Amino acid sequence: MREATVGIDRLDGRIIVLLAREPRIGVLEMSRRLGVARGTVQARLDRLQSNGVVRGFGPQVDPAALGYPVTAFATLEIRQGQGRDVRAHLATVPEVLELHTTTGTGDMLCRLVARSNADLQRVIDRVVGFDGIVRAATAIVMENPVPLRIIPLVEQAAQDSEKTQT
Repeated sequence: MREATVGIDRLDGRIIVLLAREPRIGVLEMSRRLGVARGTVQARLDRLQSNGVVRGFGPQVDPAALGYPVTAFATLEIRQGQGRDVRAHLATVPEVLELHTTTGTGDMLCRLVARSNADLQRVIDRVVGFDGIVRAATAIVMENPVPLRIIPLVEQAAQDSEKTQT
């Protein structure tokens, strides 16, 4: 987990929100819309990237549109000392979209996708078919009423920064 070391200000927030809403926008058009110099936008964008705030500009891909409409979360209990090997194993499973190490009843939480509920069994079998995984508990996603979002957080961070500066 990355420790928060970099804040953003209002202009950074506006740049990130604009990029999130229109990922194909150019720096010149951003500067025009934001009312600041092109060099300012480029410098801010470069800093946001080098500080790890902005991690990429790739397309957002919907697994369901690729033929993987089933999403599930699996909590994994890992055999002591096997974490690195389990991570390497899970990285070879294309249907594992995310992996987090956690506290609580499990050691890792992964987000999985599958072509169907029956196909989910195949994915789970592949995930847990590794000696370092002791137990798995899986929950199938029924609905996603709040999809992954970042804009409200960006706006809050920029707002918080303004409060600390005044």
